[in-house]
Amino acid sequence: MIRRELLLVAAGAMTVASGLRAEQKAMPVVGFLHAASPGPFVPYLEALRHSLGDAGYVEGQNVAIEYRWAEGRFDRLPELAADLVGRGVDVIVTSGGNFSALAAKNATSSIPIVFVGGGDPVKAGLVASLARPGGNLTGVNVFAFELWGKRVELISELVPGARALAQLVNPKFPDAERDTAAVQEAARAKGLVLRILKASTESDIDTAFASLVDLQAGGLLVGDPTYLARREQIVALAARYAVPTVYDWREYVAVGGLISYGTSLTDTYRNVGTYVAKILKGAKPADLPVQQPTTFELVVNLKTATALGLTVPPSILARADEVIE
Repeated sequence: MIRRELLLVAAGAMTVASGLRAEQKAMPVVGFLHAASPGPFVPYLEALRHSLGDAGYVEGQNVAIEYRWAEGRFDRLPELAADLVGRGVDVIVTSGGNFSALAAKNATSSIPIVFVGGGDPVKAGLVASLARPGGNLTGVNVFAFELWGKRVELISELVPGARALAQLVNPKFPDAERDTAAVQEAARAKGLVLRILKASTESDIDTAFASLVDLQAGGLLVGDPTYLARREQIVALAARYAVPTVYDWREYVAVGGLISYGTSLTDTYRNVGTYVAKILKGAKPADLPVQQPTTFELVVNLKTATALGLTVPPSILARADEVIE
């Protein structure tokens, strides 16, 4: 009798466990892979969650999100991507550069991937075409390389007498050479000399700024997803050494930077959330065109310009999407 009761209890437990697994499986899981650290990207994750919520998916209620951060250690991306694949996530979101998307692509050919791309996704081998991606990837392209020419133009307008510019570059960033090449081409077209400052750590950045005096650079360009976590340090150093600096994202200008030009990260993550929701509802990445931004944010901090002794040309102010006073 006891044996029979034990068998019934065991069978009941197995039924309950099976039911729990079925319930867990019913809740889709989104994997999130990023090359950088989580801190600076919290507001954009909120934009992603908000977009999912608009489509009926609320984290912790009817969708789960597994986060993986490489913390600037780009060599970890393949391992982190493989971990998400091993956990059987339903969709993978990648950000922090095309190499994050490539790591996910190399890890799976079946799980849908929605990327935030840093350059031409066709040339990077992520998709077959923008209109018809094919395969299991689609996403949003933020034009990481294509906008450097505009930023060089802006710093030239702000400091017309400059004969040389400097660029702060993280040598550990896989796309550093492409960034530098794009800036070099734009500077050359303006007849400007480009100096490269390499820095990957906090102390490296301090040293790089200290060398600006000897380089006699009239302006500085900063743009790298790994630098966003150090934006307050970089902005403070730009103020200390009185160097006019143009950034890729408005987040630098919001904490005192001079000027920025680039895509809206908030809008980008909202668009990613929209695609993730569509895929969870049955859409195929191959049928979702890679999104290209049609508007770019030009943000100016007049208080910083005054502190630097600069007069922002009316031509820039007229084009600015936001002026911080």
